[in-house]
Amino acid sequence: MPSFISGANITGLCKDLKDNSIIEPKLYEKYHVKRGLRNSDGTGVVAGITNICNVHGYLMNEGELEPIPGQLIYRGYNINDLVENVEAEDRYGYEETTFLLLFGHLPNPKELQNFNTYISLKRDLPTGFVEDMILKAPSKNIMNKLARSVLALYSYDDECENKGIESEMRTAVSLISKLPVIMANAYQVKRRVFDNASMIMHPINYEENTAQCILSLLRPDRQYTKDEAQMLDRLLMLQAEHGGGNNSTFTCRVLTSSGTDPYSAYSSAICSLKGPRHGGANLQVIHMLDNFKANIKHWDNEGEVADYMRRTLRKETNDGSGLIYGMGHAVYTISDPRAVILKKKAFELAKGKEIEAEFKLLETIERLTPEIFLEEKGSAKTMCANVDMYSGLVYRMLGIPDELFTPLFAVARMAGWAAHRMEEILTGNRIIRPAYKAIAKEHEYIKLEERE
Repeated sequence: MPSFISGANITGLCKDLKDNSIIEPKLYEKYHVKRGLRNSDGTGVVAGITNICNVHGYLMNEGELEPIPGQLIYRGYNINDLVENVEAEDRYGYEETTFLLLFGHLPNPKELQNFNTYISLKRDLPTGFVEDMILKAPSKNIMNKLARSVLALYSYDDECENKGIESEMRTAVSLISKLPVIMANAYQVKRRVFDNASMIMHPINYEENTAQCILSLLRPDRQYTKDEAQMLDRLLMLQAEHGGGNNSTFTCRVLTSSGTDPYSAYSSAICSLKGPRHGGANLQVIHMLDNFKANIKHWDNEGEVADYMRRTLRKETNDGSGLIYGMGHAVYTISDPRAVILKKKAFELAKGKEIEAEFKLLETIERLTPEIFLEEKGSAKTMCANVDMYSGLVYRMLGIPDELFTPLFAVARMAGWAAHRMEEILTGNRIIRPAYKAIAKEHEYIKLEERE
């Protein structure tokens, strides 16, 4: 029996699709359409108001964009202050950050202790969930498994359609607790089925916080140092939230505005984060770094590095995209505060170790990119490293496999998604529905027997 989706048949039909679908870029200018909800200067179209987070990277001075050092502010608290105070007190901060994002204020000691205990005790997955949803349906991609698992948890929740804010909060905190466990289990099953490697599944240690839990579940001997756990904790803090306009958070808010259940909204956010233009960018940086390491003989020779970067921008090396991954951001101009903090902590932990040379290579790439970009592209746009420049290498330094870089981003960002879903439920009250300009011309119907 001939297949409809085969060979020349599908090739021809897809050509028809392209002919009838591709829109000329000049039409966006003609109809004043802001592609990607972005203004002509790269700034985002204002689509909402939020109390949760301020991502600040420029000022508008008499209509001109004026770059400033980047600021990331959670519920009115600068991320630098949050990280510095946690470090000064030599403790962990992700759970405190999550509490702040969810409830709008910093917890007192008793509130934080109770919150930490609640998160730890909610890590258990439903009876049979691992066997039925993860073991029996392994996935090569952990992000897909995270999304599917979150959606599947709907079936285990008797209050899954309860839209009350208390029920929503219980669901959110439950998912914040469970995502690290789902990720670790999905990874172990992936190793056994697709990598022909041993699968080691540890029981949950309820005394561990989120960062400790992740390292404990991933490592065969469950051993980790305090410095390693705190490094991961800081990264989770930095990636917990980034405003309502980032793609995955906006996706969560769009679905929430339709009135759908929390599991559907959160799984859609995970699917959005998977994309290489969003959360998957940290893996692109690592692949680029691997390519540079393999093709640059002397990593400490700036001339050699610069020459290879020029070839990369000319689409002659790496993946042929012509991009230097990890550089540039939609909002930040002079600096990304997350990258600044992460870079400082990473260099401290890497000092004297073999991986220090790789961090120095990334630093060289960061420093040379604006100059070489101007030379090759003629653009003097202010450009800084974003958090993805260093996050992947930090994960590698912690012994975390490449395929978990983006899933760890999802684990961290679950807190921000939940905060924005709550805000949308409490204050949105209108389905998000932007308009699209239709340009297809009207056709007269042709009877079936008259069509060629």
